[in-house]
Amino acid sequence: MTSETLQKARDFEAQYGPHIPDAERPAFHATPTIGWMNDPNGFSMYRGECHLFYQYHPYSNEWGPMHWGHLKTRDFLRWERLPAALAPDEEYDASGCFSGGAAELPDGRQLLMYTGVRRAHNEEGFIQDVQTQCVAIGDGVDYEKWGGNPVLDGKDLPEGGSTIDFRDPKVWQDKDGTFYAVIGNRTEDGSGAILLYRGIEDFKGELVRVLDRCHNQYGRMWECPDFFPLDGKQIILTSPQDMTPIGLEFHAGNGTLCLMGSYDPEKGFTRERVQAIDYGLDFYAPQTLEAPDGRRIMIAWMQNWATVGAKPFHCRWFGQMTLPRELSVKNGRLYQAPVRELERCRGPAVVHRHVLVCGETNLPGVQGRVLDMTVTVRPISQGSYRWFRLHVAKDGQHDTVIRYRPDQSTLKIDRCRSGLPHDIVHTRSFLVTPRGGEIELRVVLDRFSVEVFVNGGEAAASAVIYTRQEADAITFEADGQALIDVEKYSLVFDGGKEG
Repeated sequence: MTSETLQKARDFEAQYGPHIPDAERPAFHATPTIGWMNDPNGFSMYRGECHLFYQYHPYSNEWGPMHWGHLKTRDFLRWERLPAALAPDEEYDASGCFSGGAAELPDGRQLLMYTGVRRAHNEEGFIQDVQTQCVAIGDGVDYEKWGGNPVLDGKDLPEGGSTIDFRDPKVWQDKDGTFYAVIGNRTEDGSGAILLYRGIEDFKGELVRVLDRCHNQYGRMWECPDFFPLDGKQIILTSPQDMTPIGLEFHAGNGTLCLMGSYDPEKGFTRERVQAIDYGLDFYAPQTLEAPDGRRIMIAWMQNWATVGAKPFHCRWFGQMTLPRELSVKNGRLYQAPVRELERCRGPAVVHRHVLVCGETNLPGVQGRVLDMTVTVRPISQGSYRWFRLHVAKDGQHDTVIRYRPDQSTLKIDRCRSGLPHDIVHTRSFLVTPRGGEIELRVVLDRFSVEVFVNGGEAAASAVIYTRQEADAITFEADGQALIDVEKYSLVFDGGKEG
């Protein structure tokens, strides 16, 4: 039965969402029907289709009482809008239906597991959030919250665990048929941990163990965890709050973290490697699914909490997801590449080989705002160029810059002139693998974003841009002499229009 609160949200999005023209949205990145979007939720397969839920406040472009918005897709690029799935309409989630996961049950129904938030007074009389884990069951469109909610609360935490920071379950079915969930928690030392539970299919949960914890080394609270096998390794993804910078690997504030290692059911998780997931300006709360063909695909909120006030004037939606990415492990690193479905949307190729760049130049047929382009840069001889810059979304006023310094092996994203209305952090640099001055940059542009994949996916960097769509020039610039190869494709979607 649909509650009055949920029906109100559905009526609102049905009335106002269709009035937002497609041209005001990205061509192929997921956006909310209307209003606010943040973390991806319930990114999973159900009845042969990919479902994506998301943190949602339909009534404004600001964060508010959290609902779950709902999308689905068959190709990870064209998103069908479905009615809002959850609303804060029960005592245990009256302050919000926070992030969570989804899975298909053996009986064909879809399980949603989410964090319910309610307000309560603590021992000192201050109001604080109390977070518990709840479930709802449905058919891919309509969902009913279980009458026994919450399924996990303070009594299910390890000693010292916090009921204030206990959130973001990611649920999946293991090969033995058991349903597991990983959940973020804050521990007695004030830092983050990832908890593993099993038995979720019975609308309860048994704590298996603490998978890993940060001991205040990588941020504090660890949000939005994920846990999965990949190419012989076991991966934990999480999004730490209150990070302190570590070289060029981790930046201050809310960050992302990949923990790579091994897992033994008796001994637990053994950490072997730590790295950032995305090195750009806008990336948080990633979540993955296993596709029917075995690919591990990840999507994330392409935004960051420090910049949510820098939104275009009078925007009717705010927040978007990254392009879904295929994950792999190579050379001991997490690699990312755009889903291969993107290649089916390519128009005719524009190819330039062995172009000498000295100063700034443009190339015939290389421009646009919705495109997939690979640029390979190499020196004529050792030290023949000091830096190389790729300029996109450019006109006389605007410019988004990707700069490579071969002597430092650093890549820098610079969106100082990319249409954002406030003076916030607009640049970020990160290390790439030295290759004798050569680098490969695959750049995917949509109307309001740029995503860069370096050297076949060894690193990725995402950034939101709000440059006017008429700013579609692309230029190449070198301090010194560099040779470049360029392969550019406009991307064609429904209606046959190219970007």
